[in-house]
Amino acid sequence: MRSQIFINLPVKDLEKSFNFYTKMGFTNNPQFSDDSAKCMIFSEEIFVMLLTHDRFKTFATKPIADVSMTTAVLLSISVESLERVNEIADNAVAAGGNEPVEPKDHGFMQQRTIEDLDGHIWEVFYMDMTKFPVQ
Repeated sequence: MRSQIFINLPVKDLEKSFNFYTKMGFTNNPQFSDDSAKCMIFSEEIFVMLLTHDRFKTFATKPIADVSMTTAVLLSISVESLERVNEIADNAVAAGGNEPVEPKDHGFMQQRTIEDLDGHIWEVFYMDMTKFPVQ
């Protein structure tokens, strides 16, 4: 089995977050979902566990950060094209997310930053290594 990553996010409203991530393009794995958690699939290797605060607290030893006021982590995911970057970001904004900064074009990499309904920050990017500057 290949390595996988499960990103665990505390969310204030599980159903609203579930709908947001669904509109963003994630699919649900009902096998790992219930009334306190939704397993959202981004790819064969990347999963996001949306957890109610009560459920999240069963795993955490520290208080839950208020990511609407502070940044706890930047979640960056690469996708296969600039079109896919724009599709994900546009869907996130249409679903109620926020795009706190302008899209960035670094020549070899294009990136858009979005915040989900709770303030978790996602950087969605496409990178073309053939355009990477040679030093």
